[in-house]
Amino acid sequence: MARVKGGTNSKKRHNRVLKLSKGYRGAKSKQYKTANQAVMKSLDYAYVGRKLRKREFRRLWITRINAAARLNGMTYSRFMNGLKVANININRKMLADLAVNDAKAFSELVETAKAHV
Repeated sequence: MARVKGGTNSKKRHNRVLKLSKGYRGAKSKQYKTANQAVMKSLDYAYVGRKLRKREFRRLWITRINAAARLNGMTYSRFMNGLKVANININRKMLADLAVNDAKAFSELVETAKAHV
């Protein structure tokens, strides 16, 4: 029986990695070995970045809510506690959007929270 060489499969795998590494600087986009290392590291960073993005957005929303609440004479923690006591369930993303785009509605929420604290 004839020996089967793995050339086509290897070439296909190499090309797949080199395609992913397109745009990298120097040998990282030309040589398979360095390209493979760079791609593996990049995929690691991408995985971690998807987790970090969620944390960073939450931090941004909290910062915006805090700033808007302080403009209305209240701290973030008292504001959130007031909303909880008043049974107003709005997530931080929506609250931050209100704080930026609709200051009047946000100030009404702050007044409601003040009344229930």
